[in-house]
Amino acid sequence: MQEGLYGLTQKGEMTLKIAAFGEIVWDVYPDNACLGGAPLNFAAHLARHGHEVYMLSAVGEDDYGEQALLQLQDLGVHTEYIARLKDKQTGKCLVSLNEAGVPMYDLLQDTAYDHIPTASVGADVLYFGTLALRSEHNRHTLRQLLDSDRFADVFVDVNIRAPFYSEETIRFAVEQATILKISDEELPTVAKALHTQATDQKRFMQTLMQAYPRLQCLILTRGAEGSYVLHRDDNAVCSCAGKAVEVVSTVGAGDSFSAAFLHMYSKHEPMERCAAYASTVAGFVVSRQEAVPPYDPQCFVTV
Repeated sequence: MQEGLYGLTQKGEMTLKIAAFGEIVWDVYPDNACLGGAPLNFAAHLARHGHEVYMLSAVGEDDYGEQALLQLQDLGVHTEYIARLKDKQTGKCLVSLNEAGVPMYDLLQDTAYDHIPTASVGADVLYFGTLALRSEHNRHTLRQLLDSDRFADVFVDVNIRAPFYSEETIRFAVEQATILKISDEELPTVAKALHTQATDQKRFMQTLMQAYPRLQCLILTRGAEGSYVLHRDDNAVCSCAGKAVEVVSTVGAGDSFSAAFLHMYSKHEPMERCAAYASTVAGFVVSRQEAVPPYDPQCFVTV
């Protein structure tokens, strides 16, 4: 991150203009539906922190698309760059229970978010993950966006969703990132795609930092164990313990961690403080049912 590339609010606080590229997905259960998608959750949490956030995505001209736009506006996320496509349905993941009561997920293909049109937002930060890269159309759109806009940072959360990834898309994502977030569950898949050993997590992080010159900050989330963070300017990986909370739902926890970390990172806080704050916000989110529950970020400022 380069000093001076982020703006200031009228109160003198650091603020970002963020473009979140990717999926808008409804999780459709037999009796209800919930709006989600990693980029959407990430955008909503950053908007809650007072940043100017735009979704770069697409929905269908259907009821789900209309409701998605309304909910995003209620969450404070700008929707000007969300296309409405006549010939594609809004993204859905159909959720059902098998005979053992285990949830089964059917993430529909060739939906609106697989056809995101080209746009130029002029943002400080671009965010994306690998799911939106499952279509050649989006890979082309994202390459154009990266070539045409100057971003202070590119935040990549690989957010692997089998089978919608390939070694090629993982490598592409890592190559573009200045800030990269990987979970410990995703680590073996990422390591395989990058032809890198992952037997030692900290050594893996140091190897990636050496191999990818664009990369400035690498985050490895470790569930209840906390997180590791490595910044290019630091000599060692810093460790942050997890927060002990009663877990209600883990949906959106990683996205809230990413958003909270970037919020602190933009203020040039030490990596330990960025990770501790992100862990606190994520801990609050998993203690609630919603992926973006109501909260005031000022409640966490003492962290």
